[in-house]
Amino acid sequence: MSRIPTFAVISGAQVHQATAGQEKAVIAAVEKAYRLHGAGDTVNPDSYFLRFPDRPSSRIIALPASVGGEVGVHGIKWISSFPENVAAGIPRASAVLVLNDAETGYPFAVLESSIISAARTAASAALAALTLSQARGTTPRRLGFVGGGLIARYVHTYLAAAGFTFDEVGVHDLSPEHAAGFSDYLRGAQPAEVTVHAGSDDLIRASDLVVFTTVAGSPHVHDPALFSHNPLVLHLSLRDLSTEIILSAFNVVDDIEHCLKADTSPHLTEQAVGHRDFIAGTLDDALSSRITPPADRPVIFSPFGLGVLDLVVAKHIYDTVATTSTLHTIPGFFHDTDRYGRTL
Repeated sequence: MSRIPTFAVISGAQVHQATAGQEKAVIAAVEKAYRLHGAGDTVNPDSYFLRFPDRPSSRIIALPASVGGEVGVHGIKWISSFPENVAAGIPRASAVLVLNDAETGYPFAVLESSIISAARTAASAALAALTLSQARGTTPRRLGFVGGGLIARYVHTYLAAAGFTFDEVGVHDLSPEHAAGFSDYLRGAQPAEVTVHAGSDDLIRASDLVVFTTVAGSPHVHDPALFSHNPLVLHLSLRDLSTEIILSAFNVVDDIEHCLKADTSPHLTEQAVGHRDFIAGTLDDALSSRITPPADRPVIFSPFGLGVLDLVVAKHIYDTVATTSTLHTIPGFFHDTDRYGRTL
């Protein structure tokens, strides 16, 4: 007989404690999610966007998903993006995530999820960098960040956890304040030489591994010649690169159907040329050696960001916290649970 699960709340502090210093475990969880997704053992519908007529730059997104296999969980992430928050001194994004029991459908936990979202994004980027670099037979030594916010910081942390070391790290951000803050962080976090670039062009030319973590709504980098040295590009913000750059590169995505929508750079490219032949495959294809990225062309990884990644990481965190005495449960959260109103 199925039983109603206990309901728990996991705070951001607990999420941080379960992930900080455990980056390799989070990367392993993300790899598991990609492999389950590639095997068809997930359900990952389209994201749903709540937009506001009076605040066109803001949105709240729902990412429902289900993961089978040994994970066995359903759930949804509810994440807001209010860019005006930055000027007020608080983070742009905030989020919660609900985990649902696979057998009964009852929610059994809600977790603060802005850290989960940042961690799964960074773990995905690090996994892609490691997988694609090894397949190319290259080792990037010069790292460049276009955009110097929280996601960039997480990506740097996860790249280090994946075993990357760099001789040089470049930073470009439209905000001199953000560029200075991120570069100060980098100088304290690792021994590489850190350079702040006034423009993205010089940074791209100087980098073997380029990471885009901007809030750009449309392409702002247009010249394929900037990538003539064939770097690996982690195109995490999805809308930075022109159609010409996408067509010149070997393109890897997390999920083709998801990535080619919402006016991402790959979507704009599909609209321009009328086909998807420029997509070489998915990260799972690279993990399984079904595709081999070349060393003599730029390689671009454009991840749309799958809800299944959030679920697998959240379940990993739940399991970690549940093994301690710190899991905060809510007695009586599900109260009226008898069909005929009898006292249980």
